[in-house]
Amino acid sequence: MKRVQSTCNYCALDCNMDFYVEDGRIVKVLPTKGYPVNDGFCCIKGLSLDKQQTVVKTSPLPKIRQADGTMKEVSWDEGFQHVADQLTALQEKYGRESVAGISTGQLTMEEFAIFGHVMRNYLKTNVDGNTRLCMATAVVAHKQSYGFDAPGYTLKDLELSDTIVFVGANPVVAHPILWRRVKLNPDPNKKVIVIDPRESETAMNADYWYPVRWKGDLCLFYTLANVLIEKGWVNEDYIAAHTEGYGEFKEFVKDFTLEKVQETAGLAPEQILELAGLIHEGKRVSFWWTMGVNQGYEAVRTAQAIINIALMTGNIGRPGTGANSITGQCNAMGSRAYSNTAVLYAGGDFTNPARRTAVANALGVDESVLAEKPTATYNQIIEGINEGRIKGLWILCTNPRHSWTNNETFAEAVKKLELFVVQDIYDTIESAEHCTVFFPVVPGIKKEGTYINLERRLSGMRPCLPRGENEISDYEAVLGVGRALGMGELLKGWETPKDCFELMKKCSKGMPGDITGVTWEMLENSRGVQWPFREGETLTEDQRRLYEDGNFFTPSKKAQFKFEAPRENPMPLTEEFPYLLNTGRGSVGQWHTQSRTREVQFVEDVSAREAYLYINPLTAKEKGIGENDFLRVHSANGHSAVFRARISGHVREQELYAPIHYIECNKLTPSIYDPYSKEPSYKATPVWFEKAEGGNGHVSDQN
Repeated sequence: MKRVQSTCNYCALDCNMDFYVEDGRIVKVLPTKGYPVNDGFCCIKGLSLDKQQTVVKTSPLPKIRQADGTMKEVSWDEGFQHVADQLTALQEKYGRESVAGISTGQLTMEEFAIFGHVMRNYLKTNVDGNTRLCMATAVVAHKQSYGFDAPGYTLKDLELSDTIVFVGANPVVAHPILWRRVKLNPDPNKKVIVIDPRESETAMNADYWYPVRWKGDLCLFYTLANVLIEKGWVNEDYIAAHTEGYGEFKEFVKDFTLEKVQETAGLAPEQILELAGLIHEGKRVSFWWTMGVNQGYEAVRTAQAIINIALMTGNIGRPGTGANSITGQCNAMGSRAYSNTAVLYAGGDFTNPARRTAVANALGVDESVLAEKPTATYNQIIEGINEGRIKGLWILCTNPRHSWTNNETFAEAVKKLELFVVQDIYDTIESAEHCTVFFPVVPGIKKEGTYINLERRLSGMRPCLPRGENEISDYEAVLGVGRALGMGELLKGWETPKDCFELMKKCSKGMPGDITGVTWEMLENSRGVQWPFREGETLTEDQRRLYEDGNFFTPSKKAQFKFEAPRENPMPLTEEFPYLLNTGRGSVGQWHTQSRTREVQFVEDVSAREAYLYINPLTAKEKGIGENDFLRVHSANGHSAVFRARISGHVREQELYAPIHYIECNKLTPSIYDPYSKEPSYKATPVWFEKAEGGNGHVSDQN
């Protein structure tokens, strides 16, 4: 029996797993003991990685839609040439930016890189990723506050903190391995604090829960900052030595008084004072945020309001501290740094002459080959299709028909495309329904590459199973189209994922995320390596944090206080839409749009088949709603959908909560975005509802 250590490609923890293989099949999956992230522990999703492509079996050959609407299987060479010809023809007819791509946070670093090379460098067009839906806010917040997209923490900090504050985060369900680190914290007096509108599973397990008003978190943190300043509970020495903009921030927050906080944040003055006291009393305070913050219409400033609290109290760069963004997908950080979409490979602006020269030299190309500007954002791509400017779309390992906000706009868009390439493990995902080309690719258990987790740790994905006839990886599919496009010498050095890894290492030299000291072989049967790790350095610790010396990546090496007056809610509750729809994860076993987890029988056995939402008992009683009744929920975005009612005291009277794993959920969310990150505002949609007859399968009119 052979053992292969590889990386789980679900969430951003990137647990390492041991796959035991015999006679070409996986007979056992165990979490890798000693791996710094999960150390012999993992969630049900990682343990089920051997189920990929065992129930839903897609043909390994590409398919092209014919004139009569049917899909015809073709050879890979024919598929590559068809897509290359179509991309070229569309650009010649409609212009460079008439084609676009959307990738994911679940590919390998090398797959992001080659897609960015083909689409951004060679075709000079736009590619965004579904990381725009989860991490764009944190990226912008980091860049503006720290000078680079560099979350500084290590997961060990959860075990070293005496005061752990989760903001809009539910790790009990979304990141159970991270929550385990909280449980491993040996401090008997540690305090776990949750700030969330809903009494989430994490709030139920916390010492303190502060039920902030929906989208009231920005005002909460500005008020909290004012209280800390007024009471002198700030670290003046740290502020003076390592930050800029504090004086202006101090003046700014004076308007955020305790007298206003009930109205703005939904919390009593006593609660703010209590929270401020807990932060002041803590010696090692860590703040952790995720989608509840990131997915909002003023999300960047909210994330930075959390960062400001950490900076002003000196809770950054020390063990057990930090303002720490929890990433959603397994390689969102790889996408952020190496997809060539919002920044040049390994970071840096497209217009920065020094970076252009460095990247061009690393790739062995003329600077004119490189993309010249950041990509159009996800929403701009979908809007461009609906407005008729974009005629071709290629999506990789993502399911926007389900996951895109106000997803009927994506349904409308795909019908207008002349070329729609879907590249995925499964041809059963909702997004594949109207594709003109389907590229089937293998899952992670059959491919190789590199992942970067939420704490900057590189880990290796290595194939556990041999490929079958005609089976190829995402990397090979993109490479095949690149060759069919005639890229020729521009693909020299890109022949394999390992070759690409070497190119990306060269691009990283001298950058904050320098990985020139990491080798492909180091990541095999390893404990992973956190960046930065430069050529010539010796790895002495498995877990390293940034900012311990107080230096950041800004020109002055000082962190920046960033702040702005709260914006008016672009979609407030009204008499017509008096209820608030919140969204998030439903269970540990389900993942995103369920395209992969639906193959896991023991997850399917305990997961609802139909969309459902949680409703407060008093609201249900007032409206005559019983458990499992059908509700038709009408959104302010103009659409409606039907859900089963689940009555729960963990949501408040004016609120509803729907899991994201069902397509109905994002039928209701709005086309509203943070102005800086362009991340959608998924968490606060005004709705009204009524009792409905029958379920979604029995309701013909869904609009």
